[in-house]
Amino acid sequence: MTDARLENKLGFDRIRQMISDRCSTDYASKRVEREEFSSDRAEICKRLQLTDEMKLIVMFEESFPTGGYIDCLPFLTPLLKEGSNIDLLSLGKLRTMTDTIRKICWFFRNTKDGIYPLLKRMSAPINNYPEIQRRIDVILDKFGEVKDTASDNLYGIRKNLKEKEAALSKRANAILKKAQLDGITDADLGVSIRDGKYLIPVNTASKRSLPGFVYDESASGKTSFIEPAEIIEIENDIVDLRFAESREIARILYEFSEFLRPYVPDLVKGAEFIGEIDFLISKAQTAIDLIAGMPVLSEDGTLNLRKARHPLLEKALKKEGKSICPLTVTLTPAKHILLISGPNAGGKSVCLKTCGLLQYMFQWGMLIPTSEVSEMPIFDRILVSIGDDQSIDKDLSTYSSFLSDMKEMLSVADSKTLILIDEFGSGTEPAAGGAIAEAILSELDRRGSYGVITTHYTNLKLYAARGGECGVANGAMLFDNKSISPLFSLEIGLPGNSFAFELARKIGLPESIVKDAEERAGDGYVGIERNLRKIERNRRALDEKLSRIRRTDKTLENITDKYQKELSDIKEQKRIILDEAKKEAQEIVKDANKKVENTIRAIKEAQAQKEQTKEARKELQDFMSALQQKKTSDQQAKDEYIDRKLGQIAKRQERWKDRKKEEDSAPAVSRNGSLKVGEKVRIKDNGMVGEISKVSSKAVTVIIGNISSKMPHDKVERISSNEYKTTLRKTQQAPLQVVDTNISERKLNFRTEIDLRGERLQNAIDIVTKYVDDAIMLNISSVRIIHGKGTGVLREELQKYLRTIPGISSVRDEQVQFGGAGVTIVTFD
Repeated sequence: MTDARLENKLGFDRIRQMISDRCSTDYASKRVEREEFSSDRAEICKRLQLTDEMKLIVMFEESFPTGGYIDCLPFLTPLLKEGSNIDLLSLGKLRTMTDTIRKICWFFRNTKDGIYPLLKRMSAPINNYPEIQRRIDVILDKFGEVKDTASDNLYGIRKNLKEKEAALSKRANAILKKAQLDGITDADLGVSIRDGKYLIPVNTASKRSLPGFVYDESASGKTSFIEPAEIIEIENDIVDLRFAESREIARILYEFSEFLRPYVPDLVKGAEFIGEIDFLISKAQTAIDLIAGMPVLSEDGTLNLRKARHPLLEKALKKEGKSICPLTVTLTPAKHILLISGPNAGGKSVCLKTCGLLQYMFQWGMLIPTSEVSEMPIFDRILVSIGDDQSIDKDLSTYSSFLSDMKEMLSVADSKTLILIDEFGSGTEPAAGGAIAEAILSELDRRGSYGVITTHYTNLKLYAARGGECGVANGAMLFDNKSISPLFSLEIGLPGNSFAFELARKIGLPESIVKDAEERAGDGYVGIERNLRKIERNRRALDEKLSRIRRTDKTLENITDKYQKELSDIKEQKRIILDEAKKEAQEIVKDANKKVENTIRAIKEAQAQKEQTKEARKELQDFMSALQQKKTSDQQAKDEYIDRKLGQIAKRQERWKDRKKEEDSAPAVSRNGSLKVGEKVRIKDNGMVGEISKVSSKAVTVIIGNISSKMPHDKVERISSNEYKTTLRKTQQAPLQVVDTNISERKLNFRTEIDLRGERLQNAIDIVTKYVDDAIMLNISSVRIIHGKGTGVLREELQKYLRTIPGISSVRDEQVQFGGAGVTIVTFD
């Protein structure tokens, strides 16, 4: 049952979107879209338990992987066909996926039995393929590039390539020195590299003195850049080696694809498993955000919502710094319809929508924001009549639309149907509308349908108050008579009061008009309203008395339990003390007997001499004193031990309270961790989105459209698949020019010259990367990079690197009078 109108009326479409926005993979986003309302008890239990288990993992298990959830089905599915090959980027994604599967499987296989049973059973059939992982690690380095050692042939090609490049550089420098000796090249000029070609800067007047091809000349026309004929053959060899390298990499990927093909069906299951885990993580994170839990499935058809909160309203109130008033509703087979009445804007519709939304979330498989002792039954269908569906095209007025909804409800309503009707019977003449509404309510009552209905009609309140076999119960939205304001609290058992006259007085309607209205309403209506208020006051006073009695009983019960426990502890302590005293007495008597026997023996042996007798008696007295001191010290040690234990218990309780406070104040869980190849990210500076193709310790390479850009880890942030697609759709719409004040400020502070003298090569490349990115972003035409001459290594590597950056039209040495080979001029497209 997927009803877009029903979901929109209840607000579940927004809950579905909240879950979808947290998904990292397209697979998980589609799962959110495909998941349907279910009436199968086993299926609902499974969905809820899986989500609840994942919620516990997200909250408490730090070893569970939080990243690496990427889409691999788009390139795995084509590999089922013969002749299809995997590309380099997909190979990096496959490594990320297999590594994530390995970590998830390791987590569940090292979890004790009985903990996360459904998730553990779900992961059991998923295989981990260390050989695939090993093969990928042989081909790719940690940055996602093909290793030199991926094959012997590739190693040889790259070795020859390095040798040829070294020979080319050496030969070009030799030609340059000879040209300088011949006087056709200035002494401070160096070899220039353009489009991968080594060029010798020669005075235009002497350009025919150096055999070769004129490739370019300076803006002034004084210098010509010649590609020497001697090095053309070496350059051709290098081009051939580059082609050979590409062919060898393609062959390696083809061989790997052939090796991988038998495993592809299992890898497809692994990719789907990753998507399912991503789907469950998104549900779990949403549940944590909503402070939701798993209720109890009702066995007897009771719907018992305790401390239920409308998730969307609660989030909206939080933004305003307000708190929501929890709702408690009980429906049973005996009282299966709740008729809520009360003042306008008192919360009737919120109660109705809360019941409907939480029931729909529950049967969709989502944890709900309510107490976990709540009971939820399972319905076959949920039918709603909320809001005004009038349509000019369909010739439907407000009341016609209501009657159309009633016709549909009555055609299918039974004891397995939950019906939600807002403002029951309104939209037409009150007497007729009330009579039709009462007839429909009676029929729904007869069929045993469950429902939550809001109304202002007195005849419906009287119907619900009949008692006996009537299955309808009254419910009132409470109202503060003193302040004439709603309390947004539901009380079941009494009908509500509309407080129409009181609200009219509060708003400031003339008293004469209010009095006239009361007279026109008649003594009967006013009397009913007055009696309802009186009953409500008496009921509230009685409830307060009952609450006080319950609190007193609870206090007495707690005191009795406390005394009973203390008495039991005293009796146990008395028994222990007596047992210890008996043992100690036995030891004392035993030692005393030995001492007396020894004393008597000593007296007899000394023939009862007076001095020796006194000495024996003194030893006996000393022995008795020592026993007394030992007893006293043992008692003190016991007291100290008890005090120390009590202190440890108190400290432990303080630590527990502190930890509880930290957990309560902790923010909602969010996925973090290191970035992986294939994940979607957003660039923090400009909001552009892309996909990670390479990851290194210092930077990541991000593919944005047809452009690859390298940037530090802290410049990007992980985003969900939905955010990626939404941003991509926006960028594909008609171009919109946006002026960023930050860019304007950076352009004012940007310097067109940078000094790299003294920097190490890697640091210099990092600085140049950021500098060139800023220059391209700020639309700078050209910049000067000062690196000095030195050994020429820094200049050569920087220029080689700069020529690989898209957006750069030329890289050349500065003119001699402005620095020559010690300065590089970079011109942008």
